[in-house]
Amino acid sequence: MNRVAEIIESSTTGFTAECYELYELPAFGSLVKTANPPVEIFAVVCQAGTSSIEPGRHPIARGKGAQSESDIYDANPQLSRLLRSEFQALVVGHGENANVRQFLPARPARIHAFVHVCTPDEVKAFGQSFDFLNLLLSPESGVPPEELVAAVLRHMSSAQDDPRAFLVAAGKALAPLLGGQYQRLRAIIERIRTAK
Repeated sequence: MNRVAEIIESSTTGFTAECYELYELPAFGSLVKTANPPVEIFAVVCQAGTSSIEPGRHPIARGKGAQSESDIYDANPQLSRLLRSEFQALVVGHGENANVRQFLPARPARIHAFVHVCTPDEVKAFGQSFDFLNLLLSPESGVPPEELVAAVLRHMSSAQDDPRAFLVAAGKALAPLLGGQYQRLRAIIERIRTAK
């Protein structure tokens, strides 16, 4: 299993996780999972960043005489202990024994629960339904929903046997959810096309 992080903040709709390795963040729009036994909770990465471990204390520039960025870390080995990489994820489903439901679970994930990047097979299986799309269309993540939906669909399509058929089906599922919001649908489709 690809365990990358640990939950440090949690709610019914999402969680924040701190990565074990600096800058080793899962990709924007990728599917991750955590366990809240006996339930597995699935979420998509919607925000990521690296900052100081001390609130209010900002990193300072250290590379004026350095030849490369790695020289900065070599000369200042304490930096890896003073910085942290973390990401936020929106919950898009949960399940037990491979029975996945694409709606919010009854309870949030636990603090200190491990977060794993889903395997291509898990991504492929999760992408068999588009019921989760409605959860991504709300502006709760702080990221434009069109950007997030497009990133998730690009990521999921790469795990499918026929990525084009998957994206066509996703477009058909999005059309009724967006009703008369043609510009939003068009924005999502354009972001998927230009990333290929």
